Amino acid sequence: MNAKKRTLLITLTGRDRPGVTSRLFTTLSAFPVTVADVEQVVIRGRLVLGVLVSYGRDTDVGQVFAATEKIAADLGMEIELATGSGNDAENTSRRRHGRLHVTILGSALRPAALAGIAGRVAAHGANIDRIERLATTPVTCIEMHVSGADPDGLRTALAAEGAEQQVDVAVQRGGLARRTKRLIVMDVDSTLIQGEVIELLAEYAGRADQVAEITEAAMRGELDFEGSLRERVAMLKGLDESVLSEVRRSVEFSPGVRTLVRTLKRLDYKFAIVSGGFTQITDALAADLGIDYSAANVLEIEAGKLTGRLVGPIIDRPGKATALERFAAEAGVPLSQTVAIGDGANDLDMLAVAGLGIAYNAKPVVRQAADTALNVPYMDTIAFLLGISRDEIDAADAEDDALSH
Repeated sequence: MNAKKRTLLITLTGRDRPGVTSRLFTTLSAFPVTVADVEQVVIRGRLVLGVLVSYGRDTDVGQVFAATEKIAADLGMEIELATGSGNDAENTSRRRHGRLHVTILGSALRPAALAGIAGRVAAHGANIDRIERLATTPVTCIEMHVSGADPDGLRTALAAEGAEQQVDVAVQRGGLARRTKRLIVMDVDSTLIQGEVIELLAEYAGRADQVAEITEAAMRGELDFEGSLRERVAMLKGLDESVLSEVRRSVEFSPGVRTLVRTLKRLDYKFAIVSGGFTQITDALAADLGIDYSAANVLEIEAGKLTGRLVGPIIDRPGKATALERFAAEAGVPLSQTVAIGDGANDLDMLAVAGLGIAYNAKPVVRQAADTALNVPYMDTIAFLLGISRDEIDAADAEDDALSH
């Protein structure tokens, strides 16, 4: 009877160059292993190479570890090695550089903040393998590559330290999971744009205070979203549809939105917006930015007036998650490769479904539930969480400028 096969997942990440793939497979050919799966991605010169091999019990996997780690060291690349068997959970994990990415953002990073974060990392028995700067504008962003830590435990500890030091701290797994994100799904009100559209409409109806109060309670999760939405829309009854054009012209994007969309679309990301607001506004925003997919509610209009009612299915908390899943299917992107960004309680399901859920200047209940939180007023800082530096953004802009002249 054949010995039970085990598996080893090898993930190499670093600057792309000729011969990396050839060298890895040449090294592996010296061992009694078989290739079960291969995945390779190159993003702006950054290579992510994942190879899954199987081997028998008689194979000295320690020698495979040593040989592949030597390749990584010679090439100046990050490596992650994880063993398992069949459908079992991972049994043994040997990770080196890049096991976790700890991203720190602040308007002004004080030494005390970095000292506090480094202290928390050490207290968790982890090691900081590398530190690099990703940006100095619009905020300072430093990234630590950390090994030997439990992600959930470290995330909780660093969130508390970040709050104390008044900086944002994000903890993510490294390797393929981070480098292959391909679909960004954004909430609209108070995320993609500044303010709430329904409150802008309510000003024309003379009901701004009442609508704002209901909106705030709904975003905190204190009210049922669909019921509160219908109640607020009813207050708009009788408004002339020309008001919609006025509001569209007054809407302002959050700082950095255009930079984020422009930069990531260069890297073949798809973008979607999903909103508890209204298509009469969001369709124009999507067209302006070149957004690929959008979903929102529809205001009913009769004889040129708002009726105070909605048409069709409601985009509420579960509706946003369903829309994200639909967009991912249409884009051919696994849910693990999606990023959701939102600020209110009706974004919680969407943030949970996505591969990475980001609470952006969000309510406390959302910050606590999301994978990570950002509290800076610059949407383009999202790129830093994906490992894209300010230098890369500026270089891409310069390339585009050169090509356009």
